[in-house]
Parts: sequence; structure tokens; C-alpha cells
Amino acid sequence: MKRVVITGIGAVTPLGNDIETTWDNLIKGRSGISAISRFDPEGLPCRIAGELKGFNANTFLPPKDILRLDPFIHYAAAAGTMACEDSNLRTCLPDRQVSDSSILDSAGVVVGSSRGGICSMEAALNSNTRDKKPFSAYLMSSSTTSMASSYLSMKFGIHGPALGISTACASGTNAIGEAFRMVRDGYLNIALTGGAEAPICRLAAGGYGASGSLSKRNNEPEKASRPFDKDRDGFVPAEGAGILVIEELEHALNRGARIYAELSGYGTSSDAFHQTQPDSKGESTAIIRALQDAKLSRDAVHYINAHATSTRLGDRAEAEAIRTAFGSHAANIHVSSSKSMLGHMLGAAGAVEAAILSLAISRGALPPSINIETPDPDINLNYVSAAMNKDIEIALTNSFGFGGVNAVLVIRKYRG
Repeated sequence: MKRVVITGIGAVTPLGNDIETTWDNLIKGRSGISAISRFDPEGLPCRIAGELKGFNANTFLPPKDILRLDPFIHYAAAAGTMACEDSNLRTCLPDRQVSDSSILDSAGVVVGSSRGGICSMEAALNSNTRDKKPFSAYLMSSSTTSMASSYLSMKFGIHGPALGISTACASGTNAIGEAFRMVRDGYLNIALTGGAEAPICRLAAGGYGASGSLSKRNNEPEKASRPFDKDRDGFVPAEGAGILVIEELEHALNRGARIYAELSGYGTSSDAFHQTQPDSKGESTAIIRALQDAKLSRDAVHYINAHATSTRLGDRAEAEAIRTAFGSHAANIHVSSSKSMLGHMLGAAGAVEAAILSLAISRGALPPSINIETPDPDINLNYVSAAMNKDIEIALTNSFGFGGVNAVLVIRKYRG
């Protein structure tokens, strides 16, 4: 099997319209959560979100495509373009075509999304019902989950597989894991992979709110996302995208690519238990499978970027899964949740967190979890409550979704 490395990162998040700004704000412990401005949230239990700020789709897409495509595809296009630039895979020509023919010869795209084009569908239905406007001929194509991958393949001329993965909040992590398998098995040399989400609309906020999943701390947006805290009351929805360039090691070395970290394991499982309630047994199974896939012992892991959404049941189940998978070693593993600052980006969350984890390993620094004012005694993990310099050799990122879908990646420091 081939070794697989991460050579490019692109992201748009509530903390920045590129990965460097996002990383800087994470390390400084800043929150990207604020009152919803995209629509009037009057009457909803949750009226806060992690929205992008100052994002300009015109930088990445032509005007016609902006009109025809859902925002989650705009975000994927932006993150994908930045990832290719970061990996030195494209020129600055107006058509943005990839300059290195190797990405065209044996390349693929795998992007995950939980909600797909939910904002476009809501807007179209409202417009048709209220104003009797006809539906757009592009509504179905622009709102389908796989269009993020398809658009990136068209944008860069990639003729390999273009797959859309939708496994709720595990979508981005599953997408990276499946792309990892294709590169490791020699089916691809290189892949653009990650997740994208644009769920800030009344339908999504109302639906998640009705399920009891969202925080009601509307008067304190920056303190609302509080994973591991005793007073947590639900997650905060957020939007954005994270795209990685992953490639076979020799391919990366031959073209002189900069390597952030190495992808070395992937585990996935189903709880087979409940539509919304998590089950720690299924989660621990995914963790153990990821370690086995990487051929690592549990004592080798130093850090976990946790799924930790700030729901009462979810955080507790994940803590139990970590203790089950790692035993007494769990007390030695540093744990933090980027969602405390970003909010929950649903299908994009795991991809952005994989990007953050890659930077943490590359730079020897761990971002914190904020808002842990009263730690939940039932969780009792080794939290990173303030940014710290730490040389990390091997780490995990966890993602767990509705329906009991679990996905875990093992990322390690690259050693030639």
C-alpha cells in the first residue's frame, strides 16, 4: 500500500476566509459565533450561528455560476482553489486551470456535505409559493450533494472519480477517508477532498432546533458553543468548507511538494442504534478500526481533535468512547474541540478539523477548547483549555453523525 500525505489546505470558516486567518483566530481562542444575519430568526429557539464574514464568491467563480449554484458549492470552490494554490497545482491564469498535468492524469474529487443545497431549495420554494416565480432549471443540479465534487472536477479539468458523500456530520471525514483509500490503494495519485456546508437558513435552523439539538444561549453567542462544559445546551450551526490536497508520497516528492502531515489510518462504523442518539460502542469501534488501519497501538496517540459538538448526550458518549478505546492512556491524551469557536459546520466540520489537525502537527501547537467554565465531571478528559506548544507525533480527528455514522482519521507527523 502507498503512503499518503497532505500537501494542500484550503478553508473558509466563521473565523476566516482562508486557513491561515482561521488558524490564527483559533490559537487566540476567538469565537466566530454571532447573531444570525442571513434571515430573520424570530420565533426560533436558536437565533445564533457561525456565519462566514466578508466572503466574496466573485473571487473564485464567474457570475453565472454564482447565480446557478448553491452557496455550499461556492464555499467548496473557494476552499478547493486555495488548496490547489497552496499545493502549487495551478497557475494564476484567468481560467484557473491546473498547471500540473499530473493532477489530470490520475486524480479524483471526493467532497462531503450533510445538507447540500438546502438554502437554494428553501429560497426557491418560498419564491414559488409567495411570488409565483417559476423554479430555476438549475435548482436540482445546483442543490444535489455531489455537485460540489462535480463542480471542482469541471473547474480543474479532473477526469477521475467525482464523488459526493453524505453521512450527516461525518460527511467531510468520510470523504477524506474514502479518498485516502483510493490513493493508498494506487487507484489515484492525488485527490481533492473535504467537506462543504451552507445550512444557515430557516429550514435548517428550525429543523435542528425542533429536534432539541441547538443551543438556546442567544444572548451570549460567543459562549454558546461549550463542549465538555457542565452547562452546555446544544450545538451552534455553522457554515463553510475545508478541502485538502492529498497525494501518494512519491508523487508529492517527485514534484517537490510541501508536506504538512501524513494520513495513516481511517476507521468508520455504524452504531445501528438510533436516528439521533449516539452510542459510544459504535464510536469506539471507529476509533479502534482507525488505529488498526494505521497499524498503531493506542498508546501512540498524543492528541484528539474531538467531534464534541456541545450536546449533552454527544459529548458524554464521545468521552466514553475515548475511554473505551484508549483505556488508562486516555488520561494522557490532550483533547480539544474546534467547534467551541467555529460552531458545528455539519458535513464540513470534519474536513476543517482535519485541516486544523494537520497544521497542529506541522507547527507543534494545539488549539484550545474555549468556554469550559465548569467541566462536566462525567466527561473528565485531558482538555486543552489554552493554546499550547506541543510536539505531536500522532493524532486523531473524530466525526460522528445522525444515524450513528462514525468516522475517524489518524494523522501523523511526516517522517521521510
